[in-house]
Amino acid sequence: MVLVSETIKSQSKKVCVIGAGPSGLVSARELKKEGHKVVVMEQNDDVGGQWLYQPNVEEEDPLGKTKALKVHSSIYSSLRLISPREIMGFSDFPFTAKEGRDTRRFPGHEELWLYLKDFCEVFGLREMIRFNVRVEFVGMVNDDNDDDNLKRWRVKSVEKKSGEVIEEVFDAVVVAAGHYTYPRLPSIKGMDLWKGKQVHSHVYRVPDPFRDEVVVVVGGSISGPDISIELVKVAKEVHLSVKSLDVSPGVSKAITKHQSLHLQPQIESLEEDGRVIFVDGSCIVADTILYCTGYWYKFPFLESEGRVEVDDNRVGPLFEHTFPPSLSPSLSFVGIPRKLIGLPFFESQAKWIARLLSGKTSLPSYDEMMQSVAEFYRAREANGVPKRNTHDIGRDFVNYCDKYADYTGYPHLEEWRKKLCVTTILRSLDNLETSRDSWDDDYELLQETLQDPYFAQRTTP
Repeated sequence: MVLVSETIKSQSKKVCVIGAGPSGLVSARELKKEGHKVVVMEQNDDVGGQWLYQPNVEEEDPLGKTKALKVHSSIYSSLRLISPREIMGFSDFPFTAKEGRDTRRFPGHEELWLYLKDFCEVFGLREMIRFNVRVEFVGMVNDDNDDDNLKRWRVKSVEKKSGEVIEEVFDAVVVAAGHYTYPRLPSIKGMDLWKGKQVHSHVYRVPDPFRDEVVVVVGGSISGPDISIELVKVAKEVHLSVKSLDVSPGVSKAITKHQSLHLQPQIESLEEDGRVIFVDGSCIVADTILYCTGYWYKFPFLESEGRVEVDDNRVGPLFEHTFPPSLSPSLSFVGIPRKLIGLPFFESQAKWIARLLSGKTSLPSYDEMMQSVAEFYRAREANGVPKRNTHDIGRDFVNYCDKYADYTGYPHLEEWRKKLCVTTILRSLDNLETSRDSWDDDYELLQETLQDPYFAQRTTP
């Protein structure tokens, strides 16, 4: 075992960032700008996180039930962005179309991965990243100092190829490990005895394995309908099972268009003879059930002595989805919230974290942060939001970005970005299949948007 320890004085901190996906990369960039010494630990051989496509999933458990998963990314081959490139870019690095690449407004996943690689090169981030390194343990150092604000962290990592174990001490840790890896499955009567094939969308890549099958797709959020529309091209029948039959106009139009695509209520039970019985009493005989039912938040490496826990998919307590009050600011999380425009949100969080660690801004007291968390939980409960959806912030992401900016003195999100977010959401709800290619309603706003000096910034390594 190699033991590395370094004490950094003044306001420059030694910071470990876990993950080199978009949230980890922008965190590293903001920390670097503030003069911190940054080490990014990434388990894969390149940057991108979820956006580093992994086509080979044969060795992964189809339901992701093994303790250690071999595949991190849950991206499928045909996946396209659901947000236009104009609103996806970081504040000083627009996501512009480049000759010879995917120039669509709503490009495929590879184009965003290439954008992240360009971002990494332009801002000199690769030199801070240790690839093929898996973080095994993150825990507090038992210093004599009782001040939680000055807590340091012991990080143990393993070099995957050589097996070398390295143990280091950091002044702060930023967890940017993502949350689309550990499959979340429903509890259905007869699930363990059903004879057909059951898979989670974590291992879905292409539709060919489902050719001529009767497939039940469980989940009506984003991936469920999206994958269902792809499967109708090869499957005999596709049955989309959702919690509420009151679906968006876009889903209704897709059901009407495709004769082999059917809308079903939730599953009541699975029978050994292959039948799938729905809560309304109807049933079908299916070959495969594909669960598009989301993911668990898991941080198997983190030992916080009970100060940060995951309870029914709520990570907490976290002040503004970012800081555990009793461990702030030395421990932080970037990218916990879901159902948002990710990159601008991650950047807003990262700026806040970096400036806090520099001492240029401060957090409220522990009691004030805990009170804020409690009030947020009460508000979610009053609005009927289940605990498991605590971090689904949706359109509120704009308010969060502006709030983080107020904490740091940075500008709010641009008005054109906010307007394009709204028009994109409304269009996708109305036309699920065509919204990414038919956007005439955005034309005038888009032309006005593209005149902003923002789009003239350098994006080439």
